[in-house]
Amino acid sequence: MNILLIHQYFLEKDDGGGSRMNEMTRVWEEKGHTTTVLAGMVHYATGVKRDRYKGKFTVIDPHGPGTTVIRSHVSEAYNVNFLGRLWAYFSFVFSSIYAGLFKTEGKFDVILVTSPPLFVGITAYLLSRLKGIPFVFEVRDLWPESAIDTGVLQNKLIINLAFWFENFVYRNATLINVLTPAFRDKLINEKGVAPEKVVFIPNAADFTLSDPLLATFDRDAFRQRHGWADKTVATYVGAHGVANHLIQVVEAAELLSDRPDIHFVLIGGGMRKEDLKAAVTGRGLTNVEFVDSVPKSVVFEYILASDYGMSVLKKVDTFKTIYSNKTFDYMATKRPVLLAIDGVSRELVETADCGFYIEPEDPVDFARVLRHAADLSPEEHARLGENGYRYAKAHFDRDVLAERYLGHLRRAAAL
Repeated sequence: MNILLIHQYFLEKDDGGGSRMNEMTRVWEEKGHTTTVLAGMVHYATGVKRDRYKGKFTVIDPHGPGTTVIRSHVSEAYNVNFLGRLWAYFSFVFSSIYAGLFKTEGKFDVILVTSPPLFVGITAYLLSRLKGIPFVFEVRDLWPESAIDTGVLQNKLIINLAFWFENFVYRNATLINVLTPAFRDKLINEKGVAPEKVVFIPNAADFTLSDPLLATFDRDAFRQRHGWADKTVATYVGAHGVANHLIQVVEAAELLSDRPDIHFVLIGGGMRKEDLKAAVTGRGLTNVEFVDSVPKSVVFEYILASDYGMSVLKKVDTFKTIYSNKTFDYMATKRPVLLAIDGVSRELVETADCGFYIEPEDPVDFARVLRHAADLSPEEHARLGENGYRYAKAHFDRDVLAERYLGHLRRAAAL
């Protein structure tokens, strides 16, 4: 197949962050398929534009033998404020439409577009019409609900426009892929989407990275270098934004000041990172460590060297419907999960019996669970890690899900 993928946040090869589609396209490429990606020039977490993109509207980057990435202009106002972010969304819409019309080559079988932001649906719809090919719409997060619940989206006019456009995209997409069963139920039961139109390819675990490291990684040497040798390390990997509400980790760390053996590591970037650093400094904490975004291969080393992986979000109803992508990375590396997210993510961890649930935005409960986790026997810790690994291997293997996704894309192309 020849696939046109629209993904504003498709990662660079050395970027840290959510890499779902980078891994999917890698598998498709290995199976002989080609993908052209329309991507943005600004990283979703940091809002930073690399120097080589500045002053340019589009840049073509051969990503691999079967994958070409066309980077399109995104306003650097992305992390300034809400209006800046809204303009960044629409600047990508304009630049990606141009790139899709004038910078792509060959005939595509299908368009796959992944959201959020929701407005990438404009690009997908117009290119679908103009090129005469169907598009599949992927829902990674329920938007605008998540933006409303976190307080990012408050203007009633924009909210009404977003809901109208969401419905418009769902009507015109040939298929809609959702990442969790809760998304599927929401679309069918509340948004009136036909059940036969909804497919389910969730986030997944990338065992191509974890398995080799599990066999060869010198965990003790890494921990010694980083001063973790005598500590229980709980690591978070991901965005440091409004939705993540990582201040609850800082508050829990303050409550654990009497346990110098418990250490928190926060890896990634985002608009709240400097505020979090200031909060740690202001409280005089020495048990919280910040690490800038690193490539996925290095992220896995940090996770393997840790004792627990943390998945953390703000306490809002919308987040009860999501699977946290980082949870699958922890499971793939046999790290037990500390989960401050209710809903389907909690059901996943409890079904797999691979970690502990923490009440979101409750630092007292966070500290209580960490005390218990730090005192766990080595045998129980290993059992939880093995449980998560086996469950992810059975249900969330990236290669298996990538092949299943291709089946749905073929079906969409044939409709």
